[in-house]
Amino acid sequence: MKNILVLNGPNLNRLGSREPDVYGSATYEDLVAGLISLASELGVAVEVKQTNDEAELIEWLHNAADNKLDVILNPAAFTHYSYALRDACAIVTSAGMKLIEVHISNPHSREEFRHKSVISAVATGVIAGFGQDSYALALRQLAH
Repeated sequence: MKNILVLNGPNLNRLGSREPDVYGSATYEDLVAGLISLASELGVAVEVKQTNDEAELIEWLHNAADNKLDVILNPAAFTHYSYALRDACAIVTSAGMKLIEVHISNPHSREEFRHKSVISAVATGVIAGFGQDSYALALRQLAH
């Protein structure tokens, strides 16, 4: 069975209460439950993690590369400035694995500082603006 790692950056543990007009009312727990259910339907396994710590996220990416795991990554605020995270993502893709950058909102329809992603250039693909369905779209892509 194929294993897929779903990684979430800072503040995503606050889904449901953080800016529901932007991120919706579904909680982080709803996201995790939905991904586990969809993965079962698709015949893959997912491990879903969240951290507010950049170093921990980087370590998880290193482990994904070492263990040959495809990754769905919502880098959250790190999207816009973390070159260390970008380099860790490049390690995953240069190891031959796929990495899909996801965003719940559409960063390009928001504040100007959110328009630039340092991650996108090394990601296999980017899915944004479909709420929590952004993750489902990415999971479906990696399952095939």
